Amino acid sequence: MPESLLEAVPHAALVLDTAQDQVIAANRLAMQLLAQDSASGFAFAPHIADNFAGFLVCLDELAHRGRVWRRDIPLQDQNRHPLHCELRGTQIGQSPHLVMLTLIDLNEMLRHDQIAEAGEVQRLGLLEWQRAQAFFSELERQNQLILNAAGEGIYGVNADGKTTFVNRAAREMLGWSAEDLLGRDIHSMIHHHHLSGEAYPAHDCPIYQSFRYEQVNRIEDEVFWRKDGKPIRVEYVSTPIYDQNVLAGAVVIFRDITERKENERKLRDAMTEVQALREQVEQENAYLQEAIASERAHHEIIGSSPAIQDVLSRIERVAGTEATVLISGEAGTGKALVASAIHKDSARRRRSLIHFKCSAVTSDAIEAELFGHIRGAFPGALRDRPGMLELAHNGTLFLDDVDELPLSLQGRLLHALQEGSVTRLGDTRAREISIRVIAASRKPLETLVRRGQFREELFMFLNVFPITCQALRERREDIPPLAAHFLTLACKRLNTKMPTISRHAMEKLISYHWPGNVRELQNVIDRSSIISTGGKLQVDLAPPPLQDTHDPTSVMTDAEMTSVMRANIVNALRKAKGKVAGSQGAADMLMVQPTTLYSRIKKLRIQPEDWL
Repeated sequence: MPESLLEAVPHAALVLDTAQDQVIAANRLAMQLLAQDSASGFAFAPHIADNFAGFLVCLDELAHRGRVWRRDIPLQDQNRHPLHCELRGTQIGQSPHLVMLTLIDLNEMLRHDQIAEAGEVQRLGLLEWQRAQAFFSELERQNQLILNAAGEGIYGVNADGKTTFVNRAAREMLGWSAEDLLGRDIHSMIHHHHLSGEAYPAHDCPIYQSFRYEQVNRIEDEVFWRKDGKPIRVEYVSTPIYDQNVLAGAVVIFRDITERKENERKLRDAMTEVQALREQVEQENAYLQEAIASERAHHEIIGSSPAIQDVLSRIERVAGTEATVLISGEAGTGKALVASAIHKDSARRRRSLIHFKCSAVTSDAIEAELFGHIRGAFPGALRDRPGMLELAHNGTLFLDDVDELPLSLQGRLLHALQEGSVTRLGDTRAREISIRVIAASRKPLETLVRRGQFREELFMFLNVFPITCQALRERREDIPPLAAHFLTLACKRLNTKMPTISRHAMEKLISYHWPGNVRELQNVIDRSSIISTGGKLQVDLAPPPLQDTHDPTSVMTDAEMTSVMRANIVNALRKAKGKVAGSQGAADMLMVQPTTLYSRIKKLRIQPEDWL
């Protein structure tokens, strides 16, 4: 601050850095009053004779309100002579530590009456008065800069409720100009109604209570009204202000929280919708579980052969335990049905049975499918995704065709199952899992272990309780009840009249070698029920043979074999009209699993236009 401005002050004045307790400028009157030889560089604290705590409170009030006035701070000069002074403080600029202190000698004031003071001002001359006026104009300008730089809306009201100042942010948020608001009752203009439309009387307003009852009020959710009649949600603090220890009005600092309240409303609506969807999904899941259970009830393990009785006995013994089960048998013997029966009778039956078919996933994708991944773990990983191990937490994981699991992943899978934790691809955080494992294999794992194609440690982990599903040709006595069962299901599904299975038809079924086992038997019954006429089942054991255009003694290249396979799949899709799964689907015609056929269609790049 220019020293000439301090010299224009008619009383002892100095600029104090409160953070350093150092006077950085003082006018001549201040140097005389405090008996200081220099106008700067000395500490102010030694001039406080008593009530230092009161001086600290005074500084806090000055920092909070921007100005202060006290007469209860005893002062002394450098020689410790007491001074009877009135202390006035003003905040300077934007620095919270820079203040101007004016020391008014009360003894001097008592010696001069008001006329003498007026004469003194007159004697100072017009130039000195202009300098003082410039000083206070500068202070006012700096205060206005501070107010207008603030991001919050700030306005003041006097004791009559009239607006005394409004900063730029308040004008922009409310849409009112300074001319609209200054000197007018601001409550009737911006705070007259609640959001519900109910009138808001001034005597109930917390802002008016601030200067009527000297209360600081913090309101977190009210509404101000813009000039265009639109409401804005606000939170504000109203604080009483004083002039010479006289309550003069209140200052209000507010911010627009309309967007935040709207986001909170959207979040509540979204959470409500999520809760509704969750309940819906839970209901749908319960329905689906019931439907699945009902469907599987029609596919319970059927048969009276010693092999089936042994399987049922072993299921009953192991289901209630947490033991790992290894199911072996040819394709189509019902290994998945055995796994489902074990899970349904276990303590984990209320949680999911996660069926993961190792042969249906390519080797480069199986790791991500099992362990999951985080966003950016590899090209194409656009979001976090849990793996099958996480999905099976507190439930059962059925590893179908575990013999197809790549050798490079077997060690990591074993570690995850033994440690009870899984780490997603690209992540470093391990997640705890509790899983019961049921595995199924079409090939003898002992042979694969000897060949080095399957880890012995993983085989030992899985082979705690083995169950063997015998091939259908080894238990032919189960064919009649199975055929009758599948025929009932087929006629119900196809809405056709159930034909009779003649003795000749049954003998034909029993004598067939069934390379596809129970799955093939079901496909044969489905196909036969469609073509049967005259009330009797006409057994069709094999699909129409493929036309062989090659010499039986010739050898085809791998490319030729791939071409033949592709043409065969296209023909099946054409006959099935593009349908892959289900009855009369292409997978049914080719006697393969739908997942296997989907994989081949993708690998061979077969498009819909190929079979249309």
